[in-house]
Amino acid sequence: MATTFASAAVAISSFTGLKAETPKTVCAKQCSSGSAGAVKAGAIRASLKDVGVAAAAAAASLVLASNALAIDVKLGSDDGGLVFEPSAFTVSAGEKITFKNNAGFPHNVVFDEDEVPSGVDAGAISMPEDALLNGPGETYEVTLSTKGEYSFYCAPHQGAGMAGKVTVN
Repeated sequence: MATTFASAAVAISSFTGLKAETPKTVCAKQCSSGSAGAVKAGAIRASLKDVGVAAAAAAASLVLASNALAIDVKLGSDDGGLVFEPSAFTVSAGEKITFKNNAGFPHNVVFDEDEVPSGVDAGAISMPEDALLNGPGETYEVTLSTKGEYSFYCAPHQGAGMAGKVTVN
């Protein structure tokens, strides 16, 4: 389990440069050979194959990007409420959770030692209770690898009910 105090960005490759020739273009180049029909069908099949490969690569990139990002959790609602948004969510084991200061700060993220899966050191995945995110947009990131339910809270605002739960599948 690792924790970081940084933000991350994921780049998704774009797929360009695919050229699909229309049957008229192919025919204009090949009609003199007498096999225009075969060339048209071959060009269309090749063009569809290129599009299929690009679509599969784009889908794979999106899956990888979504796994890398996991979820962003706001610390404080847009209207200044002392809450985590969302306050309950599910991630896959190994996905990153980014807690981001939004409003009503200072905030921190502390995992409740009595409400984490057996064998998980809550202190290792929590911010120290005296460490605070003081400015807008500051982040705390954590990656949870043990499956189960984890309860967490903001130490300065625990009395106001600022708490949440994450389920790791």
